Amino acid sequence: MKVAAPARTLLWPGIVTGICLCILLGLGVWQLERLAWKQDLIAKVEARIHAPAEPAPDEAAWASVDFGRDEYRHVRATGRFLHDREVQIYALIDEGVNGAPGGPGYWVVTPLELADGAVILVNRGFVSPAFRDPATRSAGQVDGVVTVSGLLRLPEEPGMFQPGNDPAKGQWFVRDPMAIAHAKELLRVAPFFIDADGAPNPGGWPLGGRTRITFPNRHLEYALTWFGLAATLAGVFVAFAIGRLRRRN
Repeated sequence: MKVAAPARTLLWPGIVTGICLCILLGLGVWQLERLAWKQDLIAKVEARIHAPAEPAPDEAAWASVDFGRDEYRHVRATGRFLHDREVQIYALIDEGVNGAPGGPGYWVVTPLELADGAVILVNRGFVSPAFRDPATRSAGQVDGVVTVSGLLRLPEEPGMFQPGNDPAKGQWFVRDPMAIAHAKELLRVAPFFIDADGAPNPGGWPLGGRTRITFPNRHLEYALTWFGLAATLAGVFVAFAIGRLRRRN
Protein backbone atom coordinates (compact mmCIF):
# COMPACT_ATOMS: atom_id res chain seq x y z
CA MET A 1 0.00 0.00 0.00
CA LYS A 2 1.39 3.34 -0.99
CA VAL A 3 1.77 6.05 1.61
CA ALA A 4 0.38 9.43 0.65
CA ALA A 5 3.03 12.04 -0.17
CA PRO A 6 2.21 14.32 2.81
CA ALA A 7 2.41 11.35 5.17
CA ARG A 8 5.76 10.28 3.67
CA THR A 9 7.25 13.67 4.51
CA LEU A 10 6.34 13.11 8.18
CA LEU A 11 7.51 9.51 8.44
CA TRP A 12 11.10 10.00 9.52
CA PRO A 13 10.45 13.08 11.69
CA GLY A 14 7.69 11.03 13.36
CA ILE A 15 10.01 8.08 13.97
CA VAL A 16 12.72 10.28 15.45
CA THR A 17 10.16 12.12 17.59
CA GLY A 18 8.73 8.82 18.83
CA ILE A 19 12.16 7.55 19.83
CA CYS A 20 12.94 10.78 21.69
CA LEU A 21 9.56 10.68 23.43
CA CYS A 22 10.22 7.13 24.64
CA ILE A 23 13.58 8.20 26.03
CA LEU A 24 12.18 11.27 27.79
CA LEU A 25 9.23 9.37 29.25
CA GLY A 26 11.56 6.56 30.36
CA LEU A 27 13.78 9.08 32.16
CA GLY A 28 10.72 10.53 33.89
CA VAL A 29 9.56 7.11 35.05
CA TRP A 30 13.07 6.30 36.26
CA GLN A 31 13.10 9.48 38.35
CA LEU A 32 9.76 8.50 39.91
CA GLU A 33 11.28 5.14 40.83
CA ARG A 34 14.26 6.97 42.33
CA LEU A 35 11.84 9.18 44.26
CA ALA A 36 10.20 6.13 45.83
CA TRP A 37 13.63 4.68 46.68
CA LYS A 38 14.82 7.95 48.24
CA GLN A 39 11.66 8.37 50.31
CA ASP A 40 12.03 4.82 51.60
CA LEU A 41 15.70 5.47 52.45
CA ILE A 42 14.85 8.66 54.35
CA ALA A 43 12.13 6.88 56.33
CA LYS A 44 14.49 4.02 57.22
CA VAL A 45 17.29 6.37 58.28
CA GLU A 46 14.94 8.42 60.45
CA ALA A 47 13.72 5.26 62.18
CA ARG A 48 17.25 3.89 62.68
CA ILE A 49 18.94 6.99 64.06
CA HIS A 50 16.24 7.47 66.71
CA ALA A 51 16.11 3.83 67.77
CA PRO A 52 17.91 2.73 70.98
CA ALA A 53 21.54 1.74 70.42
CA GLU A 54 22.07 -1.97 69.80
CA PRO A 55 25.33 -3.92 70.02
CA ALA A 56 27.41 -3.52 66.87
CA PRO A 57 27.48 -6.63 64.66
CA ASP A 58 29.97 -9.15 66.03
CA GLU A 59 32.74 -10.65 63.94
CA ALA A 60 30.66 -13.65 62.90
CA ALA A 61 28.08 -11.30 61.32
CA TRP A 62 30.47 -8.94 59.55
CA ALA A 63 30.20 -10.69 56.20
CA SER A 64 26.42 -10.17 56.12
CA VAL A 65 26.45 -6.44 56.89
CA ASP A 66 24.94 -4.53 53.96
CA PHE A 67 23.63 -1.08 53.11
CA GLY A 68 19.93 -1.83 52.94
CA ARG A 69 19.72 -3.44 56.36
CA ASP A 70 22.53 -1.84 58.37
CA GLU A 71 23.57 1.61 57.14
CA TYR A 72 22.81 4.27 59.79
CA ARG A 73 21.84 1.73 62.43
CA HIS A 74 22.28 3.11 65.95
CA VAL A 75 24.91 0.83 67.53
CA ARG A 76 27.34 0.71 70.43
CA ALA A 77 30.66 -1.03 71.11
CA THR A 78 32.96 -1.31 74.12
CA GLY A 79 36.74 -1.50 74.00
CA ARG A 80 39.99 0.43 74.18
CA PHE A 81 41.10 3.07 71.70
CA LEU A 82 44.39 2.46 69.90
CA HIS A 83 45.34 6.12 69.65
CA ASP A 84 48.78 5.38 68.19
CA ARG A 85 47.04 4.09 65.05
CA GLU A 86 44.68 7.00 64.52
CA VAL A 87 44.24 8.46 61.05
CA GLN A 88 42.80 11.81 60.02
CA ILE A 89 40.63 11.87 56.89
CA TYR A 90 40.10 15.14 55.06
CA ALA A 91 36.54 16.44 55.34
CA LEU A 92 34.59 19.49 54.24
CA ILE A 93 31.44 19.89 56.29
CA ASP A 94 28.71 22.44 56.89
CA GLU A 95 28.65 24.64 59.95
CA GLY A 96 27.37 22.69 62.90
CA VAL A 97 24.73 23.30 65.52
CA ASN A 98 25.31 26.00 68.15
CA GLY A 99 28.20 27.55 66.29
CA ALA A 100 30.26 24.35 66.00
CA PRO A 101 32.91 24.92 63.33
CA GLY A 102 32.51 23.72 59.78
CA GLY A 103 34.51 24.11 56.62
CA PRO A 104 37.67 22.11 55.86
CA GLY A 105 39.10 19.83 58.51
CA TYR A 106 39.50 16.17 59.34
CA TRP A 107 37.59 13.18 60.64
CA VAL A 108 39.51 11.54 63.46
CA VAL A 109 39.27 7.78 62.91
CA THR A 110 40.59 5.62 65.74
CA PRO A 111 40.64 1.82 66.06
CA LEU A 112 38.59 0.50 68.97
CA GLU A 113 39.93 -2.86 70.12
CA LEU A 114 37.21 -5.06 71.59
CA ALA A 115 37.69 -7.51 74.45
CA ASP A 116 38.09 -10.44 72.03
CA GLY A 117 40.77 -8.66 69.98
CA ALA A 118 38.55 -7.67 67.06
CA VAL A 119 38.71 -4.04 65.94
CA ILE A 120 36.07 -1.54 64.87
CA LEU A 121 37.17 1.78 63.39
CA VAL A 122 35.44 4.70 65.07
CA ASN A 123 35.00 8.09 63.48
CA ARG A 124 35.26 10.05 66.71
CA GLY A 125 34.31 13.31 65.04
CA PHE A 126 35.56 16.42 63.30
CA VAL A 127 38.59 18.59 64.06
CA SER A 128 39.63 21.83 62.41
CA PRO A 129 43.10 21.90 60.81
CA ALA A 130 44.62 23.49 63.93
CA PHE A 131 43.78 20.33 65.88
CA ARG A 132 44.79 17.69 63.37
CA ASP A 133 47.89 16.77 65.36
CA PRO A 134 46.85 14.54 68.30
CA ALA A 135 49.29 16.42 70.53
CA THR A 136 47.06 19.52 70.28
CA ARG A 137 44.11 17.62 71.78
CA SER A 138 45.80 15.28 74.21
CA ALA A 139 42.90 15.51 76.69
CA GLY A 140 40.71 13.78 74.12
CA GLN A 141 43.03 10.78 73.81
CA VAL A 142 41.15 8.86 76.48
CA ASP A 143 42.63 5.71 78.02
CA GLY A 144 40.91 2.67 79.45
CA VAL A 145 37.72 0.91 78.52
CA VAL A 146 35.10 3.09 76.84
CA THR A 147 31.70 2.50 75.31
CA VAL A 148 31.07 4.25 72.01
CA SER A 149 27.64 4.74 70.52
CA GLY A 150 26.86 6.12 67.12
CA LEU A 151 25.75 5.26 63.61
CA LEU A 152 27.01 2.31 61.61
CA ARG A 153 28.49 3.47 58.31
CA LEU A 154 29.79 1.48 55.38
CA PRO A 155 32.90 2.35 53.33
CA GLU A 156 32.75 5.38 51.09
CA GLU A 157 32.90 5.24 47.31
CA PRO A 158 35.53 7.70 46.01
CA GLY A 159 34.16 10.57 43.98
CA MET A 160 35.15 11.19 40.37
CA PHE A 161 37.36 14.15 41.26
CA GLN A 162 38.34 13.02 44.76
CA PRO A 163 42.06 12.41 45.37
CA GLY A 164 43.11 8.90 46.27
CA ASN A 165 44.45 7.93 49.67
CA ASP A 166 48.21 8.06 50.17
CA PRO A 167 48.88 6.14 53.40
CA ALA A 168 52.65 6.57 53.10
CA LYS A 169 52.23 10.34 53.45
CA GLY A 170 49.38 10.10 55.96
CA GLN A 171 46.97 11.63 53.46
CA TRP A 172 43.48 10.19 53.60
CA PHE A 173 40.47 11.35 51.60
CA VAL A 174 38.21 8.27 51.43
CA ARG A 175 36.96 6.30 54.42
CA ASP A 176 38.06 2.78 53.57
CA PRO A 177 38.35 0.47 56.60
CA MET A 178 40.35 -2.21 54.83
CA ALA A 179 42.88 0.31 53.50
CA ILE A 180 43.29 1.79 56.98
CA ALA A 181 43.63 -1.68 58.49
CA HIS A 182 46.38 -2.54 56.01
CA ALA A 183 48.25 0.74 56.52
CA LYS A 184 48.09 0.47 60.32
CA GLU A 185 48.78 -3.29 60.41
CA LEU A 186 45.49 -4.10 62.07
CA LEU A 187 43.98 -7.57 61.99
CA ARG A 188 40.35 -8.65 62.32
CA VAL A 189 38.93 -5.26 61.38
CA ALA A 190 35.21 -4.73 60.82
CA PRO A 191 34.20 -3.75 57.26
CA PHE A 192 32.31 -0.74 58.61
CA PHE A 193 32.79 2.31 60.82
CA ILE A 194 30.93 3.72 63.75
CA ASP A 195 30.29 7.46 63.47
CA ALA A 196 30.36 8.54 67.11
CA ASP A 197 27.41 10.49 68.47
CA GLY A 198 27.58 13.97 69.98
CA ALA A 199 28.72 12.91 73.46
CA PRO A 200 31.46 15.46 74.38
CA ASN A 201 35.07 14.33 74.32
CA PRO A 202 37.44 15.58 77.05
CA GLY A 203 39.00 18.84 75.94
CA GLY A 204 36.24 19.38 73.39
CA TRP A 205 37.92 17.62 70.48
CA PRO A 206 37.02 15.79 68.30
CA LEU A 207 33.44 16.98 67.79
CA GLY A 208 31.18 13.96 67.39
CA GLY A 209 27.64 13.82 66.10
CA ARG A 210 28.48 15.44 62.77
CA THR A 211 27.17 12.65 60.55
CA ARG A 212 25.23 14.03 57.62
CA ILE A 213 21.75 12.55 57.78
CA THR A 214 19.93 14.80 55.32
CA PHE A 215 19.63 13.71 51.72
CA PRO A 216 18.85 15.80 48.65
CA ASN A 217 15.55 14.71 47.18
CA ARG A 218 14.78 16.48 43.91
CA HIS A 219 13.64 13.41 41.98
CA LEU A 220 10.05 14.67 41.61
CA GLU A 221 11.39 17.92 40.17
CA TYR A 222 13.58 15.97 37.74
CA ALA A 223 10.68 13.69 36.76
CA LEU A 224 8.44 16.68 36.01
CA THR A 225 11.25 18.20 33.95
CA TRP A 226 11.55 15.08 31.77
CA PHE A 227 7.77 14.77 31.37
CA GLY A 228 7.58 18.48 30.54
CA LEU A 229 10.23 18.08 27.85
CA ALA A 230 8.31 15.12 26.45
CA ALA A 231 5.11 17.18 26.31
CA THR A 232 6.96 20.08 24.67
CA LEU A 233 8.49 17.78 22.06
CA ALA A 234 5.08 16.29 21.28
CA GLY A 235 3.60 19.78 20.92
CA VAL A 236 6.43 20.89 18.62
CA PHE A 237 5.97 17.83 16.41
CA VAL A 238 2.21 18.37 16.17
CA ALA A 239 2.76 22.00 15.18
CA PHE A 240 5.42 20.93 12.66
CA ALA A 241 3.14 18.27 11.17
CA ILE A 242 0.19 20.66 10.83
CA GLY A 243 2.39 23.26 9.16
CA ARG A 244 3.88 20.70 6.78
CA LEU A 245 0.49 19.34 5.79
CA ARG A 246 -0.92 22.83 5.21
CA ARG A 247 1.97 23.70 2.93
CA ARG A 248 1.44 20.47 0.99
CA ASN A 249 -2.23 21.26 0.54
